[in-house]
Amino acid sequence: MMKKLKASLLPATLLSTMVIGSGFATTTYAQDPYTVGVEASFPPWAYVEGGEFKGIAIDAMEAIAEEAGMQIEFRDMPFPSLIPALAAEKIDILATGLTVTEERSENIDFTIPWWETNDVVLVPEDSDHNVFTAVCCGARIGVQGGSSQQAWMEENVVNSSDIDVELAKYDNYVTAVDDMAIGRISSVIVDDTSAQEYINAGKPVKMAGKIYIRAPLALAVSKDDPQEILGDLNQGIMAIYDSGEWGEIVNEYIPGVTVPAIPGHMPDFVDTYQKPVAGLPELGNE
Repeated sequence: MMKKLKASLLPATLLSTMVIGSGFATTTYAQDPYTVGVEASFPPWAYVEGGEFKGIAIDAMEAIAEEAGMQIEFRDMPFPSLIPALAAEKIDILATGLTVTEERSENIDFTIPWWETNDVVLVPEDSDHNVFTAVCCGARIGVQGGSSQQAWMEENVVNSSDIDVELAKYDNYVTAVDDMAIGRISSVIVDDTSAQEYINAGKPVKMAGKIYIRAPLALAVSKDDPQEILGDLNQGIMAIYDSGEWGEIVNEYIPGVTVPAIPGHMPDFVDTYQKPVAGLPELGNE
């Protein structure tokens, strides 16, 4: 099996050959590394610390790549750019806290689900708002542009009721949370995993309540899997879950969390999870 490399930190030219002894060269990798798009301002899934990519999605993607014998390199991009880049085949894999939605499934293909999330309404730690008052009555609510949270708010609140709210769209949630702390917005809607990370990091915020959507998260590839790597990714996800490595990675970043079973529930609209599933033919919705 090929050795995992920190491909994001190495140019492709250094990966193509390895000099052995006095001038003999042996080709170790003939293929260019797969480009893995991430949003590196989305802890605990992906972020940069000390000049290195870190996070659950980063470590898991490296472990999956080792299982599959794949070279990878990470590319940091704003979240609104990630799905269009994948759909246009400018990147090969999307690895972050990506929620599975029907609209997205029309443009990209998902792996088996590896997490399940609910959304959280964050408010300043000294706020007396609850989950209902934090998203109504003149509230200015922070969401990430292009996120499932934005879509949910638009569908269920902004466009379907007379509730007076305004959505403030951000490139990343870190900026949204910081803006809320200084009073520019009144609340932020984010996934529960990231919300707990902000609280653990000492941000002056608290959870007003949860919006129970039970949304699956997954990796993604371009539509119709042009690189033919979906099966390898699915097998890699199951391999690191069965070995316990996935649980170790998650608990390193979120100590004590209960790790959902893999694979989790996948909605019927995801065509890549119809039986047989790539790489795992025993799985899938009938």
